[in-house]
Amino acid sequence: MEQGANYKAERLRMVDNQLKRRDIRDECVLDVMGKVPRHMFVGSDYVDMAYSDGPLPIGKSQTISQPYIVALMTQLLELKGDEKVLEVGTGSGYQAAVLSYLAKEVHTIERHEELAREAENVLRKLRILNVYIHIGDGTIGLEEKAPFDGILVTAAAPSAPKSLLDQLVDGGRLVIPVGGRGGQILERWVRSGAKYECETIIPVAFVPLLGRYGWDE
Repeated sequence: MEQGANYKAERLRMVDNQLKRRDIRDECVLDVMGKVPRHMFVGSDYVDMAYSDGPLPIGKSQTISQPYIVALMTQLLELKGDEKVLEVGTGSGYQAAVLSYLAKEVHTIERHEELAREAENVLRKLRILNVYIHIGDGTIGLEEKAPFDGILVTAAAPSAPKSLLDQLVDGGRLVIPVGGRGGQILERWVRSGAKYECETIIPVAFVPLLGRYGWDE
């Protein structure tokens, strides 16, 4: 891994080799993925792998998602810049950082207070001021801040929680991995009045979403 200013070169290689060569076409998403310093969101033992093509552990049995998956889930929200977004599962804060450049306001929920505080510290260092971290059960959503233009869930649920679907604006999108603990399908739900349309995207593998409307401990 190159050091210092050369992290920019690492990011651009990541964008070229891992994102553009797949199906990431949103130029705004590509631009942001080339800017956000992913190496600041991983532990010191994994800095040399920060821009590799895979997930990395961040403690508390959680992971920072593969760059491609972060980009794909972000692209599926189809953000224009004026939206209010909810993220379920703050983790390291990397996904929230990416969203912060593409949405007006980002609320993110983390059940592990230690991870939430570490993520908050990194976001502050980067002077990202439009991300608001909440500690609690993300499967319930964040009713006091709803409705949301987009909701992104970074852990796997047995099904798309109605609590989250109900907190979407009309036309809003929920991106969530759904399935068993061993493997899932990434889904995108779009609200149309009182109805919801579901589109299946690709097979994925996420840690389980724990909470009232997710998996039990």
